[in-house]
Formats: sequence, C-alpha cells, structure tokens
Amino acid sequence: MNPYDNPDFFEKYSQTVRSKYGLDATPDWEHFRKILPNVKDKRVLDLGCGYGWHCLYAAENGASKVLGIDLSIKMLEVAETKKNSPVITYSNQNMAEVDFPEDSFDLVISSLAIHYLEDFDNIVARIKKLLVNKGDFVFSVENPIFTAYGTGQKYFNEEGEKLDWPIDNYHNEGLRNTNFLNADIVKYHKTMSTYINTLIRHGFKINEIVEPPVGNKSNAVKRLSMILLVSASL
Repeated sequence: MNPYDNPDFFEKYSQTVRSKYGLDATPDWEHFRKILPNVKDKRVLDLGCGYGWHCLYAAENGASKVLGIDLSIKMLEVAETKKNSPVITYSNQNMAEVDFPEDSFDLVISSLAIHYLEDFDNIVARIKKLLVNKGDFVFSVENPIFTAYGTGQKYFNEEGEKLDWPIDNYHNEGLRNTNFLNADIVKYHKTMSTYINTLIRHGFKINEIVEPPVGNKSNAVKRLSMILLVSASL
C-alpha cells in the first residue's frame, strides 16, 4: 500500500502545516514560484500533485489545461474537493510510468516528489517525450546533501540536544529508508551531478538551480539546504 493511503498515516499528514494551509506553507514554494515560467495558455502536467495546490495555482494564472497525477487515492480525493476550475483534471497514476503522446504539454512541474522514484533517467526521458519543443520542466526534490545519509534524522550532542543532519555515503546512490510521521518511507538518493547531467544528456538546458536555506526568512538555517530546485527547458 502507498503510505499516503494508509488511514493512520494520512490522518497525521492531513494535520501538517502544508496540508492545512497550502502553497504558502510549503518549504519550497517561495522559490519554486520564482523559477516557474508564465503559465498563461499553457498545458501543465503536475507529477505527484498531492492535494493539487500547484494545479490550482496554474489554473488561477491562466493555464489552458492542467493535469495532476498522483499514486495516492486519498490525496486525489482531497484534491477533487478543492478543485475550482474546469481546466483541472486529476488522475490516479504512477508518475514513474507517465506516458502521453509527443507534444502533449508545455510545462511539467513536480514538487518534492521525484526523490520517491528510483530511476531519474526514466522519468526525464518520459518528460522529454511529452513536452513540446522549448517546453519547461521545473521541479524540486530533497537536496542530495540531505538525502545522502538517508534517515532524515538529526544527530545529538552529549547532552542530548539536536544538532544537525549528518552527511555521509553521498556517492552511494540508491534506496534510503526514512521515518516521517512515525512511518517507514522509502526514498532514493541521487547526487547533484546525476540530476544535472541526466537532464543535459536528454537535451535539457539548465535555466536555474536554487538551494534555499532551511526555514523562513526570520529563522533560516544556513548550514544546510534541505531542498534542491531546478528549472530546465528543451
């Protein structure tokens, strides 16, 4: 079962700040929005759309078609209740198997979802196929320096105080078992060079890379970035 379809886990997730308050409460949105192209009259695909917050944004800003796909049925059930535009459609699909005809979309977006996929090369090849020439791919993932160690847990000093996240096994790509909301979650670590070189190898031009500090402007932690954002175009 997808962890997000587990009733106990989903109830906990529904109480998170991001679930309650949408994009403005997400850790990457302030920076994600800045690197998005103009969505007016664009056909937009959202991979791992969750509650559909990004789909709502695209529709509200003039997108002609918005498709959000997610593996979690419960996520999509919530997304449907929030849908406020006829241009938005949701579909229960595995984003690792996304398959549409060539030139189906002008923009593909994905927020903090692609690190759940084992094969980045596969998803980039699929995105290239369905994008128009000069189409855009904008995504965020957990930063490789955050996923490298894998547990997602901070280490402690001798007094038992939380310090920071350890960094180790950076070049050992692959599966990581993490704990989120007291549930075992599987993610996949990839190096920065894997993300960037895979995009280049498939013909994408890198427009911008952003590694924001942790937290909001008033309490940002500048020792480490938990998020990597990438804007790329064909």
